[in-house]
Amino acid sequence: MIPYAEVIGDPITQSKSPAIHTHWLKQAGIAGEYDRAHVLPADLPAYVERARARTDWRGCNVTMPYKQAIMPLLDRLDPVASAIGAVNTVVREADGALAGYNTDAGGFLEPLQAELAQPHLFRMARILGTGGAARAIITALAREGFTLVLAGRDPGKARAMLDELAPDGEHHAIALDHFAGPTDFEFDDRLGCLDLVVNASPLGMAGQPPLAFDLSHAPPGSIFYDIVTHPHDTPLLQSARAAGFRTVDGLSMLIGQAALAFEKFYGLAPPRSADDELRQVLTV
Repeated sequence: MIPYAEVIGDPITQSKSPAIHTHWLKQAGIAGEYDRAHVLPADLPAYVERARARTDWRGCNVTMPYKQAIMPLLDRLDPVASAIGAVNTVVREADGALAGYNTDAGGFLEPLQAELAQPHLFRMARILGTGGAARAIITALAREGFTLVLAGRDPGKARAMLDELAPDGEHHAIALDHFAGPTDFEFDDRLGCLDLVVNASPLGMAGQPPLAFDLSHAPPGSIFYDIVTHPHDTPLLQSARAAGFRTVDGLSMLIGQAALAFEKFYGLAPPRSADDELRQVLTV
């Protein structure tokens, strides 16, 4: 029986997941299939029941608008997914139960593993945006010992997210436009510190205005991480790189979270030696 997985959402044609998983299936020589399914909101419960009845169905990735709506339809939730309050991967477990996971958090952290393995005197992340993606990022970074500055159009919403997702730290909520203008703040010696600037908003995406962020708000040695994937090299990353900062693009998170899901679907880690080739596929 050929193992089958898919991605569901509404809309779904924009999803890059089939390209990623099909690439890895071919690279690994696995006789498996991965496709997409357009599921309308009213049909989500029926979809889950149909999936239960398919013995070849290994699971699905979940995109908008179902990352929260699918949760009560599952048999159990992974603790990370419960903490984030969103599921992006559903897996049929060995006992037949449907379990919900969130691989966005692990996928986000993947390109930062070398830095996270080092000890630091202090870790701070400036996170821009309070949408669904920010939930996974807040949870992941709080667990890695970061002090968080969450910026949103509504600082009250930012404060509520921090209180819900990272209640144990001394984190800060501010207005998004705080970072738009220059600052003359003199940063302390940052040796031994890890600073991130993370765009978790759609600003900078094709069809959206650019993110207004003045680079004077970034401490020396900061890493700029933009989760936007279209384009993958956003104006924010271009300006940060031109100023000498290290950058991480949204394809890194996209591929990282997919790798965790692939292993759950097909039982082995995907081959990563051809990730450069995969990136070319995703940017065509």
